[in-house]
Amino acid sequence: MKRGDLYRVYRGSKYDPKNYRVFLVVSRQAVIDSQFSTVVCAPVYSKYDGFTTQVEIGIDEGLKHDSAIYCDELVSLPKFMLTDFAGSLSPRKLEAVNNAIRIALAIG
Repeated sequence: MKRGDLYRVYRGSKYDPKNYRVFLVVSRQAVIDSQFSTVVCAPVYSKYDGFTTQVEIGIDEGLKHDSAIYCDELVSLPKFMLTDFAGSLSPRKLEAVNNAIRIALAIG
């Protein structure tokens, strides 16, 4: 598992209409490689609203259709849930995610 990897995660929940959702791993690599049981992830939705905290992705990243990473909705997920690898971001897309997270968290 690496920072910038995308995973399909089963999220069977009455609050999410989809049984599976794709998530991007955004934790730093030291945490991913550590004994911590969770990592910080950003959800991927098929809707793109054009916000500066969203990053467009799609087929080039291993998805079936155009989507967007929502950096305003970071969540902590157990590592054991991240088993269905979907793809990885390019360095350029990962830098766009870094910028979107800075904006979402109001970091200089």
